[in-house]
Amino acid sequence: MNDRYQALVAHLRALAGDAELVVTFSGGVDSALVLAAAVEALGDRALALTAVSPTLPIEETEAAISLARALGARHELVDAHELDNEAYAANTGDRCYHCKTELFRLAGEAALRLGAAAVVDGTILDDLGDHRPGLRAAAENGVRHPLVDVGFDKAQVRATAKALGIAAWDKPSFACLGSRFAPGTRVTLDRLLRVARLESALRREGFRQFRVRYQRVAGDGGSGEGSGGAGAEEARIELDPSEIARMVEAGVRERVLTAGREAGFAWVTVDLAGYRSKGGA
Repeated sequence: MNDRYQALVAHLRALAGDAELVVTFSGGVDSALVLAAAVEALGDRALALTAVSPTLPIEETEAAISLARALGARHELVDAHELDNEAYAANTGDRCYHCKTELFRLAGEAALRLGAAAVVDGTILDDLGDHRPGLRAAAENGVRHPLVDVGFDKAQVRATAKALGIAAWDKPSFACLGSRFAPGTRVTLDRLLRVARLESALRREGFRQFRVRYQRVAGDGGSGEGSGGAGAEEARIELDPSEIARMVEAGVRERVLTAGREAGFAWVTVDLAGYRSKGGA
């Protein structure tokens, strides 16, 4: 494990040469390991870049800031505007491609400004078998995948991060809030804020692995998307199966239901099948 990590450090050092390196940094364990190795290899010549937009909960931004500081990294926050892109908002099945294209555009601009040798991300071997439109965006923008190059899978990333004392070593997977909308459901600022508000309530209750899936249900106003009617909005909560029982503990159910109603959802339900990743989402 130590040999693999040292290989990662050496790989990043060789990739940068005498120049700088831009690390797209979400605050998750994968990009955190890349950033830790980049800082070890390059010091201040490694730049962590985090894109901030309504699709990223404020808690995630704060966690990324704290983690970059703990790793001793230079860190820049840049405003992303994927929601202004009609192709993203329409959410016809390639939303992730447009989101990543915006991220890598911003990272490329930073790399050009700094004269950086490359932009790198936290893609791992496990990601290569999923449906990941973001990988196409990475290829189109020349983004490198050092964890893939060195041969890291998720288990190895977590074990190495734990050994290095990286706080995010056991952080649950996270995907941008746009992933809470099924293809064909339009992504809007108002809807994103509703989802974010309810997910914040779940964090406050101590839940770790969750998703609030946005849905439209038939009602007096119509059935929703494309029907000309308003429809009712439903929050379908997915939790790790080990956490589902806690949802009905005294006070928890009531507080979550209240938070959902205050966020504007007519229905707040819990999916008994539990959380399952949808291509990493």
